Amino acid sequence: MILYIAEKPSLGRAIAEVLPKPHKKGEGFITAANGDCVSWCIGHLLEQAEPDSYDPAFKSWKFEHLPIIPQQWKMKPKAKTRGQITVLRGLVKQASVLVNAGDPDREGQLLVDEVIAHLGVKGDKLNQTKRLLISDLNPQAVKRALGQLRSNREFIPLSTSALARARADWLYGMNMTRAYTIQGRKVGYQGVLSVGRVQTPLLGLVVRRDEEIANFVSKPFYEVLANLTTDRGEAFQAKWQPSEACQPYMDEDGRVLSKKLAENVVNRISQQQAVVTDLQSKDKQQNQPLPYSLSALQIDAAKRFGMSAKTVLDTCQSLYEKHKLITYPRSDSRYLPKEQFSLAPKVVDAVLKGVSELVQGVDAPDCSIKSKAWNDKKVDAHHAIVPTEKVANLSSLTQGEKQIYLQIARQYLAQFYGPYQYHETLVVVDIANGRFTTKAKQDKALGWKQLFPQKGNVHSKTDDTESLQHLPPLITGQLLQSGQGELIEKNTQAPKAFSDATLLAAMTGISRYVTDPEIRKILKETDGLGTEATRAGIIELLFKRGFLQRQGKSIVATEVGKGLINSLPLSATTPDMTALWESHLNAISRKESKYQSFMTPLVTSLTQLIEQAGAQLPTSLQGVKSTAAPFKKRRYSGKNSAAKSGGQSNTHATKGRCKRPA
Repeated sequence: MILYIAEKPSLGRAIAEVLPKPHKKGEGFITAANGDCVSWCIGHLLEQAEPDSYDPAFKSWKFEHLPIIPQQWKMKPKAKTRGQITVLRGLVKQASVLVNAGDPDREGQLLVDEVIAHLGVKGDKLNQTKRLLISDLNPQAVKRALGQLRSNREFIPLSTSALARARADWLYGMNMTRAYTIQGRKVGYQGVLSVGRVQTPLLGLVVRRDEEIANFVSKPFYEVLANLTTDRGEAFQAKWQPSEACQPYMDEDGRVLSKKLAENVVNRISQQQAVVTDLQSKDKQQNQPLPYSLSALQIDAAKRFGMSAKTVLDTCQSLYEKHKLITYPRSDSRYLPKEQFSLAPKVVDAVLKGVSELVQGVDAPDCSIKSKAWNDKKVDAHHAIVPTEKVANLSSLTQGEKQIYLQIARQYLAQFYGPYQYHETLVVVDIANGRFTTKAKQDKALGWKQLFPQKGNVHSKTDDTESLQHLPPLITGQLLQSGQGELIEKNTQAPKAFSDATLLAAMTGISRYVTDPEIRKILKETDGLGTEATRAGIIELLFKRGFLQRQGKSIVATEVGKGLINSLPLSATTPDMTALWESHLNAISRKESKYQSFMTPLVTSLTQLIEQAGAQLPTSLQGVKSTAAPFKKRRYSGKNSAAKSGGQSNTHATKGRCKRPA
C-alpha cells in the first residue's frame, strides 16, 4: 500500500481525486480502489516542547537559567490534532511505501519529515520514501506530478535547513524573550518583551525610520533650467549639471545648496548662444516583467489596491485551494521550468476564456514567444505563481480574489508579448561653459506594455519626467539660442514612513539595510528577511504584540516598540545577523554547509547576548505602559519570531544534540 502524507486536507483530497475510484473515506484518510491511501497533516502536528519539559525548574522565568540549550531536542504532538497523529501511526505501519506530499518549500518538507521521524520510520522504508511536489491542485496537474515522483532523500538538505531554522528560532526567541522580559520587570515594565531574530530587526527598521523622520530638518536646494530654441523656433529645456568646481556648495546627493551659485548660473546662460556638444541616440528595449513570487505580488497589490501582506496571502490561498485558479502561492521564485512552456497554450486559453477583458483592444498573445521567465536553473522546489488551466468564473470570486487573479493572469500573459521597444535620445548642450542635458524617449513597439493600463499600474511609471519631453531634430555642433534661464527652488524631503509595500520591499531586499559593509558584500540582493511563507505573519505579529500601529497607509512603531528597540543591543535590532542566518540556511539546503556549523556558533553568540542582557537594565522602557497581558499570565509558547512551528531531530538531518556551552 502506498501512503501519501499531504500537508493539509485540501491537498490530500486533490491527490485522492486522481486515484482509482470508488473511494472509501475514513476518519482522517481516504482509501482508493487499488488499496493506496491518502492522509494528511493539519499544518504542523508536532511542536517544540516547552522549556519545562527539559527541566521542571524552567517553568519559572529566572535569569540564572539562561541560556536554556536542550541536550536532546523534544517534540510533542499538538493537543488539538493529537488524533491525526494516531491515524497516521496506524497507516504508516500498514504502508509499504511512503510519499511525502508536503507543500513544495522548506517548511512543507520538514512538516511531513518530522511526522515520519516521530513515528519511528527507519531502514529501507525510510530510504525508499518518495517526494511528491504539487504546485497546482487541478486534476491534470496532480496526475502529472504523480508521474514525476522523486526520492525523498534528495530533499534531506532542505529538511535539515528547515530543522536548523526552527531550532535556532526557538533558542534565540525563547532565551532572548525571557531575558528581556525579566530585565524589563526590574524597571517596572510588566508586559512580555517578545524578541525574535526576524521580527525584532524588522521592528528596528521601522523604529529607525520613524526617528529619521522625527529628526529630519528640511533644507532648500536649487536647480537651473535652460530654455533653448533652434533657428526654426523649436523649443525644449535642458537641466544644469554642476561641475566638480561646484562640489563645496553641494550635499552628498549632488544637490546645489547655494542659491547665489544657482542665480549666477541663471545670469550667465540667459540670452546666450548654446551648442549641442554630444548627441547619443539608440534603440533600447525592456523585457517582459517576470511572473510573480509571493513577495513581488504582495508589494504590487499593496501599491495598487492597498492590500496588506496577510490579505494577499490569504486571498492567494483561497485562489489556490478553494478555486484552483493559481499555482502554489508561497513561492519565492519568479521563474518557470522549461517543461511547462508546452502547457502555455492551454493556460493562456483558459485565461482568455475567463478574463477576456485583459486583452480588450490589444494584440492577441503569441504562445510561441519564450520570455526569460522559462529558466530551469532558477527553479528549485517551486516556481512562480501563475494561472492554472482552469477557466475562471469571476462571478464566484470576491472583489479581492478577482483583483489578485487578474494581477497574476496579466503578469503571465505578458510573457507572450514582445519586449517593449523604444528610442532614447540623450542631448548634451554647452552654454557659457556650463553643461546642460536632457533626454527623450519615443515608443517604437509597446509589446507587453499593451496589457498594462497607464494609470495606477506598477509597470506604467516612468523613472524620469524629462523622458516625456519631445525633442526637435538635432545634430552635434548645432547652434541654439538660450533664452531666460529658470531658477527652480526645491526642498529636501524627509524619508517616507514605511507602508505595507515598502516594508515588504525592505524585507526582500534586506542587504540595503545591512550596517556592516563586509557582511553586505557577502549577501546577495535575493537574501531576504524571513521567507515568503512567513513575512506576512511577521508583520501581523508585530501589530498583534503592540509594537507597530497604522496611521493611514503608514506603518509606525508604538512607544513599546521604540522602547524595546532602544533597550536591545544593536546586533539584535539590525538585519545583519538574521540575513547571515538566511544565507547560511540556504547554503545548508544547497549542500554547501552543515547543520552543526550553523548551530555551534549560534549557541556561542546567544550566550554572549544573554550575558549582555544581564549586564544592563532596559531603561528605555521605564514609564512605558504595557499593552499586553501581565507577565504572570503569559508563558513563552515556543512560537516566537518567524517560526510558528518547531523542528524535530530525524535520521535525515542530525542526532539532535546541541550541547550547552561550558
